[in-house]
Amino acid sequence: MSGKTLKIASIPGDGTGPEVTAEAMKVLAAVAKLDNIAYEVEPLDWGGDRYLKTGEIIPDGGLDLLRAKDAIFLGAIGHPDVAPGILEKGLLLDLRFKLDQYINLRPVKLLPGVETPLAGRGPADIDFVVVRENTEDLYCGVGGYLKKGTPDEVAVQQAVYTRKGCERCIRWAFEYTQKRNSPKKMLTLVAKTNVLTYGHDLWWRTFQEVAKDYPDVKTDYNHVDACCMWMVKNPDFYDVIVTTNMFGDIITDLGGILQGGMGVAAGGNLNPDAGGVSMFEPMGGSAPKYTGQNVINPIAAINAMAMLLEHSGYPAAGKRIDAAVAQVTGTKMKSQAAGKMGYGTKEVGDLVVAVLS
Repeated sequence: MSGKTLKIASIPGDGTGPEVTAEAMKVLAAVAKLDNIAYEVEPLDWGGDRYLKTGEIIPDGGLDLLRAKDAIFLGAIGHPDVAPGILEKGLLLDLRFKLDQYINLRPVKLLPGVETPLAGRGPADIDFVVVRENTEDLYCGVGGYLKKGTPDEVAVQQAVYTRKGCERCIRWAFEYTQKRNSPKKMLTLVAKTNVLTYGHDLWWRTFQEVAKDYPDVKTDYNHVDACCMWMVKNPDFYDVIVTTNMFGDIITDLGGILQGGMGVAAGGNLNPDAGGVSMFEPMGGSAPKYTGQNVINPIAAINAMAMLLEHSGYPAAGKRIDAAVAQVTGTKMKSQAAGKMGYGTKEVGDLVVAVLS
């Protein structure tokens, strides 16, 4: 990547989003020096405060601005004075759909020193990845009301699945499983084919057909309810999971708790195609009650920055951050819970920077 400048759009967002974003940017600056990465960050004030002042979520020209970047870093979305769903749909979902970020990538990895609610389990037991389709399913917003507001009201919400959407997600998951190179080398499809007999049959048939192109990857299938049970009982079974948008939304939150909570969980919304722009974010939300107190955990945001670098062509820098984070969680932090870390938000960022090597 020599000679290239990594162009990042930063959307710190709401609540504690700017605080954790600042620590992720601090770590980026440090690792860029070590790896000689030229980069530039353009901060954008998109979020609840701007919406309350102007009524706009993504300003005119905003999407073109983002398309000119290499990656997007999102701190958090969610403002106590904005009704739930407005910012989430108008910013987060809108960007996923309009930038065609059709892969949601969620590593579920228990770091050293981090507590999991699963008794007797450690980092060797919880290390898998969920690949979630990110642009179809119930999130398409197809549906409506009949006789709204009356005793006879009917509400219909339809899930939409396309062959193209299924196949590109499944194929990416197979290729990711190959690259991940786990000893298991196994891709598990999670769906509900016994009940959702149209859309999930499409997923099943596509999975079976695409699997023929990857004979070195073992395949498996779980109904989503069984997957939830097995993730708790035997998380060490999994290597890579590929699943639908709605089910992926649910099981990745379960995965977040297994890996120690939303304070450490990070994810990527990927457009892996040539010229595509991907977005990376911590999973913890805006946590407005902690705003300005220097108590929120920035580890998830720092992990998101590691993912951004890895998927933007700087895998060595991403691995440096991963190793530093594991050292800090394993030897320094008392807890991953806000206010109980043993350090403040800024100090945790400083600790990661101090052990980068």
